[in-house]
Amino acid sequence: MTLDQLRIFVAVAERGHMTKAAALLGISQSAASAAIRALEQQHGVQLFNRVGRNIELAQTGRRFLPEAKAVLERAAAASNVLEDVSQTVTGSLSIAASQTIASYWLPRRLASFHEAYPAVRLSVTIGNTRQVETHVLDGTADFGLVEGRTESDILRRAKVDIDRLKLVVATSHPEIADIAPGRPDIRELRWIIREGGSGTREVLEDLARREGISLAELQIFLVLPSNEAIRQAVEAGAGATIISELVVAGAIAEGSLRSVPIALPKRDFAIITHRDRQASLAQMALKAHLSEKAMASA
Repeated sequence: MTLDQLRIFVAVAERGHMTKAAALLGISQSAASAAIRALEQQHGVQLFNRVGRNIELAQTGRRFLPEAKAVLERAAAASNVLEDVSQTVTGSLSIAASQTIASYWLPRRLASFHEAYPAVRLSVTIGNTRQVETHVLDGTADFGLVEGRTESDILRRAKVDIDRLKLVVATSHPEIADIAPGRPDIRELRWIIREGGSGTREVLEDLARREGISLAELQIFLVLPSNEAIRQAVEAGAGATIISELVVAGAIAEGSLRSVPIALPKRDFAIITHRDRQASLAQMALKAHLSEKAMASA
């Protein structure tokens, strides 16, 4: 049987009239009759009873009708899927990302996205969380990726992964006094930190508040604009820092840095978008790709 035969059968069954069904489908009455006759002959059944000049569903036809309608519905759903897939995702995407994400989390995901959507051109701008937020708000970036808090209420925020943080010092650093187990005295440390507006700096600010002190009470020895510069300064013995595990995992494994036991909250990696700007197919595809990758690695 064919989908055309099923469409004609359903139309005739629902209207109880061959001519009306044919008119609805835009075919001749003889073509509709031929289709029904062919369907009956192919399967050796009688779908309709001919009563005078009228027709009505036979028992077999009544049983067959819901099955025929279900097949047509599934065929329509399959057609919709193909239509969606055929919308080739093209264009360009401008992404603003904070340093940790741009350097350690994003590159592999963009590479796999390019394999799936080779017609999409990608560009990435790197900044701290505040700078990324500004780029999304003024439209210079289609969307942003941040690990810090965002301030604007016209941004949508969606978590795509979780980041773990470490307090690290050089392996040669003297032992650190604890106020309590897992609670080092952060006032005794010399700190190397990121600039204002950085999500990583926010973590130290939050930790200081939790300890009932201000950032000004800490021994801030050095402020640097990049995670790599901070890691190298800490490895050289200049002081301590709180930084993403992604940045220092290799150095800890190699033995140039050691992690100091402390309870630090996890933080979200999040996509931020402007609520008043409509997302393109490329933007929706990348957002879905990043979310899927995060779920797969969870």
